Amino acid sequence: MPKDRNNKVSCSNYRCEIEVTLEVIGGKWKSLILWNLGEHGVIRFNEFKRIIPDISQKMLSQQLRDLESNKLVERKVYNQVPPMVEYSLAEMGQKLMPILKEMDIWGKEFVDKYKKDR
Repeated sequence: MPKDRNNKVSCSNYRCEIEVTLEVIGGKWKSLILWNLGEHGVIRFNEFKRIIPDISQKMLSQQLRDLESNKLVERKVYNQVPPMVEYSLAEMGQKLMPILKEMDIWGKEFVDKYKKDR
């Protein structure tokens, strides 16, 4: 969440909590990162590049940091050379999975209808 909104999560600062959710998981990559973590369980940093090939290393690092700071993703660093870093869903990230599943279903239905109506 942007620094200027820390400790301000309430309906008095947002029109509703849906805005909070969209702010925390919105954007091109965060939902994909969360979805893939939900599907795979644990993913190493370099595996993300294979799973989501269009994301740059810088963007992946930034998005993972944001998700970690919002307590949706957990990061485990292994003390070895080269260092190995694994990511998994934190409890709050796991709670998003039913929502993301419904979004996946809705998206598939929307695409099917869109193609049919064309």
